[in-house]
Amino acid sequence: MTTPSEPSHALGSLGAAPPGCPAHAAGGPDGVQRLYGPGASADPMGLYERLRNEHGAVAPVLLEGDVPAWLVLGYNEILQVTRNPRRFRRDGRAWSPWQRGEIGTDSPIAPVLRWGPDCTHQDGGTHQRLRGAVNESLERFDRRGLRRYVQLYGHQLIDRFAAEGRAEILAQYAQQLPMLVLTVVLGLPEEEGPRLVEASRQLLIGTEKAVSADRYIQQALTDLVATKHATPGHDLASWLIAHPAELTDEEVLHHLRLVLVAANETTTNLIVNTLRVVFTHPRFRGSLHGGRMTLPAAVEQVLWDEPPISVCPGGFASDDVELGGQNIRKGDILLLGLAAANADPAIRPAPGAPMHGNRSHLSFTSGPHECPGQDIGRAITVTGIEVLLSRLPDLRLTLEPDELDWSASTWSRHLVALPVEFTPRTRTERVSLVPPAPGRRSARGRPRPAPRVGADAEESATAERSSFWSTLRRRWSRAEDPTDGVERTGGRRSR
Repeated sequence: MTTPSEPSHALGSLGAAPPGCPAHAAGGPDGVQRLYGPGASADPMGLYERLRNEHGAVAPVLLEGDVPAWLVLGYNEILQVTRNPRRFRRDGRAWSPWQRGEIGTDSPIAPVLRWGPDCTHQDGGTHQRLRGAVNESLERFDRRGLRRYVQLYGHQLIDRFAAEGRAEILAQYAQQLPMLVLTVVLGLPEEEGPRLVEASRQLLIGTEKAVSADRYIQQALTDLVATKHATPGHDLASWLIAHPAELTDEEVLHHLRLVLVAANETTTNLIVNTLRVVFTHPRFRGSLHGGRMTLPAAVEQVLWDEPPISVCPGGFASDDVELGGQNIRKGDILLLGLAAANADPAIRPAPGAPMHGNRSHLSFTSGPHECPGQDIGRAITVTGIEVLLSRLPDLRLTLEPDELDWSASTWSRHLVALPVEFTPRTRTERVSLVPPAPGRRSARGRPRPAPRVGADAEESATAERSSFWSTLRRRWSRAEDPTDGVERTGGRRSR
């Protein structure tokens, strides 16, 4: 077998793709598959399955600029990479093309793959120190208080279009809600949200604007770190600065960047992917409607079927090694095909098979570098969808499912738009789930809830979710059959 640094032989024995086939257009030098461009983005899952059939669990591919890489498609092979940090290092300075000067700082893949002083690019003791600071700081956030912010901002966003009877849910809701909540989490001014949404999107798409977008994000976070040194608050930036691990300002900045970019894009994709499935699959919506599936379980199913990030960096080989039948050389980069691994026939009977709340998918990777903020992303997603469906229970697509437009990059596949229609409602027509509790206000007038703690909070949260699902099932019933005013009881009530 050959390595991606020698693509000339990797696909030499394979038949050429027929003219007009997307795979034909995606072929790079000597037939090695490109992971970018129109040919690759036309049908990413189809591409992954073709690579699996041709190469097995690990396939040679090309990144932007025809930079060679290995794409790990197998579930068990991804676990081998993620759980062996000594064999597969995260330090990008070990990447052979980087060492040879073949990847410049202006490359569109540089912001994602180059080394930085954050825990995702570190190994050993340094990784443990930084990861511990991030984990402990994120754990300080009260999940119920966070949900109240999601509810607050969700209602504010819906108020802007509720009376119109039509909306584009991706741009008007799913892209804005996570960043508004993240401004609270990070300690950023609320007005920074819209600009940071676009900058983080450009960074992950890997366009020619990726480098300038990254510069904008880093400048905004540099200003934030300076502000929090002078006036610390109840936020991630302040907690990282004050953590006993004694992070440098550069380390704090890069961890804020990591949370901002990764959490915003993945949560946006998870919200809109879940909504699309609810809108386009009657059986899926029927399971939610009848109480046979809870919304958190539905989100886990979507994470299996359509992970918000399809591909992510996995590491760099510290020595020559064999993986999935391929000979990986020291300094080669490995990419984790998360979407492909979730559909691996070795661990799943069929693509789309029900997983019944099973959380063993790889959508947040695995091992010591598993996403530390995944529970925050789940909380924003579930609560954001609850608020939307409670306010607008008869939401429906204005297009047929096969008319929806998609775009894709090396790293993810996402909808271009999700247009919907519904019965117009005024701002006062709300289901009051958990109004923000009275509390102190920031200088900008943003309410800061004072969440209850202990047994009272747990009892309140249980009552809130039971009340929500009872109300939502009644509203769905009325939306589907105006003559039916009786609550359905065909399933277990979500908690």
